[in-house]
Amino acid sequence: MDELLGKKIPYSSQAEQAVIGSMLIDPRCIAEVIKKLRPDEFYVRANRDIFETIVAMFSYGQTVDPVTVLDQMKVRGVGDDNTPGYLAEIIRVTPTSANAMEYAAIVRDRALLRSISTVADEINTMVYEGSGEADSVLEAAEAKMYALREGRGTSGLKEIRYVMQNVFDAMSEAASSGSRIPGLSTGLPDLDNMILGLNKSELILIAARPGMGKTSIALNMALNVAMTQHKKVAMFSLEMSREQLVSRLLSRASLVPSQNLLTGQLTEQQWRDVAAAANTLSESPILIDDNPTLTVSDMNAQCRMVKDLDLVVIDYLQLMQSAGSGHSWSNESRTQAVSDISRMLKIMAKQLNVPVICLSQLSRANEARQDKRPMLSDLRESGAIEQDADVVIGLYRDGYYNRECENPNLAEAIVLKNRKGQTGTVNLTWVPEYTTFYSVEKYRDDEG
Repeated sequence: MDELLGKKIPYSSQAEQAVIGSMLIDPRCIAEVIKKLRPDEFYVRANRDIFETIVAMFSYGQTVDPVTVLDQMKVRGVGDDNTPGYLAEIIRVTPTSANAMEYAAIVRDRALLRSISTVADEINTMVYEGSGEADSVLEAAEAKMYALREGRGTSGLKEIRYVMQNVFDAMSEAASSGSRIPGLSTGLPDLDNMILGLNKSELILIAARPGMGKTSIALNMALNVAMTQHKKVAMFSLEMSREQLVSRLLSRASLVPSQNLLTGQLTEQQWRDVAAAANTLSESPILIDDNPTLTVSDMNAQCRMVKDLDLVVIDYLQLMQSAGSGHSWSNESRTQAVSDISRMLKIMAKQLNVPVICLSQLSRANEARQDKRPMLSDLRESGAIEQDADVVIGLYRDGYYNRECENPNLAEAIVLKNRKGQTGTVNLTWVPEYTTFYSVEKYRDDEG
């Protein structure tokens, strides 16, 4: 249709042929090429059929050369009488297999241009057919363009052999990292062992009653990911200001009590410690937004603009608005809004392909029980939160309710839900002067 309308479709038949020719001349380049290209990025149908056949043969460990490929194409029913001559022509016109990746880059570039054109047409259709209000159309357009930027389609069925390659790549990456966990470390080893770290596309919910330390443990995790693992973290605070968050981070990083930071009553050594910590923190890859009216769409749009983002932290769910809403809610509409928000957070985690930590308040139901430890049923306002989250961690400190208890600084991170399997309780040490948590063993070692 585009050709009939006089539009020049972006593709390079020569580059497509050169990629295939390189793979036939030197099968050693096949592994690198199939990491770069997908079959649907070939525009010429004959080239796509040959490439798909080579990928399938390589996946099954079969020998790849012009003769075996021709035979396999007949088996797959994608060859005809012209195929032998076409394969011979491809090999003849391929200058050298040494430039295979350069040819692959040209093919991928043209495929991306075609995808951009398709998305532009889809956006035009949404606009002119009145498929929604401007905000919803903009959100859909941003999602489509972001998917292109990340090299992923927004939807569609994919053959299992391509998914299998992704699974093996993830396994190889985990094995080569030398880490016992596949995800980012929380900085709390016992918790890492139970939830296997903070993993891509996961929605991790940290739930507690006010004052239990949910903001503190989230800041702990963010600081560890940014400072120790040198990963980029985006933080959205709907309750505290940027300055309050940074003050807490500074207290934790410098090991100077937060009360001293707030009052400015510091010793000379503490001033030096704070200055050193401030210098290090200033260079850390942490981004903070404290706009209290943010929606999930706003956060998603901002995160799409951040290159190489690794973790998102949101404080906290019940303060968020759904798109286009205000603060006036009936109980029923608020429950529906929180359900919508939790679902959008999970979608955001999948689209960004990063872990999203979201804090959540618990209802007062636990206050009426003798055992006040949190349960999944205590999640405030919506059972959908429980459904959408991959991991739910409830925080509990007996010292919060009973100051005369044996160990008022003992805290429990109770893994209430874990899609990767294990649930249970991890004991932590709460250090109120730094508003932070430590693993029990590490705190004992530091104290010793």
